[in-house]
Amino acid sequence: MKITRRRFLAGIGAAGAAIGADAFGFEAHHVLLSRHDVLVPGLPLGLDGVRLAQVTDVHLPGNQLAARAALEHLHRERPDIVILNGDMTESGQALTEVADFAAEARGKLATAAVLGNWEYRAGVVGNVAGDVYRRAGVELLVNRSITLDVGGARLALVGLDDILMGSPDLARARTGIGTGTIEIWLVHEPAFASAPPAGISARPIVLLSGHTHGGQIRIPLMPPVKPEGAGRFLEGWYRDTFAPLYVSRGVGTTGIPARFRCPAELPLFTLRAA
Repeated sequence: MKITRRRFLAGIGAAGAAIGADAFGFEAHHVLLSRHDVLVPGLPLGLDGVRLAQVTDVHLPGNQLAARAALEHLHRERPDIVILNGDMTESGQALTEVADFAAEARGKLATAAVLGNWEYRAGVVGNVAGDVYRRAGVELLVNRSITLDVGGARLALVGLDDILMGSPDLARARTGIGTGTIEIWLVHEPAFASAPPAGISARPIVLLSGHTHGGQIRIPLMPPVKPEGAGRFLEGWYRDTFAPLYVSRGVGTTGIPARFRCPAELPLFTLRAA
């Protein structure tokens, strides 16, 4: 069949419309649940099988459909621990939305949050952030840790301040962690993992971060766009760092309300004895 210019342009238009519908519709609002086993040699019996969900980069008050999809995953899976890994909001006017989301995103044992660069931009830091998360029953970890007793084993969640706009202090965050405690470190930007922390020999079983959105819009044959603070990291697992690093693509979008070839995700980790 002869392809006329009109038919060719119509085809291009239809393809563009389909891509647009996917980028601004399905991918922007759909959240994939990814599952990961974290193998830990010598993991205490009480921690074997503990499940931890990571929620990052929701960017409220936008992304309402994606936020609801993330909550539906959490309600269905009922993880033991939920981590809110920063950039939950990009507006100081969205405190009610953040509190409501955090209250619904509760783990069976604990829920903890760290700050990202957007909380700083929006002024949702200090007492403002602390009050929001306290009302929701969530521990805000800014250079601070909490230690959970799970089946007689100790698991510390160590949260660092944002590395771009805050003052991360790992030594301060680890204050009071006892010998033999299993640690998970939380920081919004993955560039923290670019070099081992000076003067600290302790290592976590996993380091969790977000920030990059996985590139958000991944145009074929072009390198992904990464924000400051990403370092060499984009998404997924990195095992050539000082500790295993996982970079989540996150739940929401920022800037352009679209994703392309880069679906949102909610990772679910299960601790396993190796």
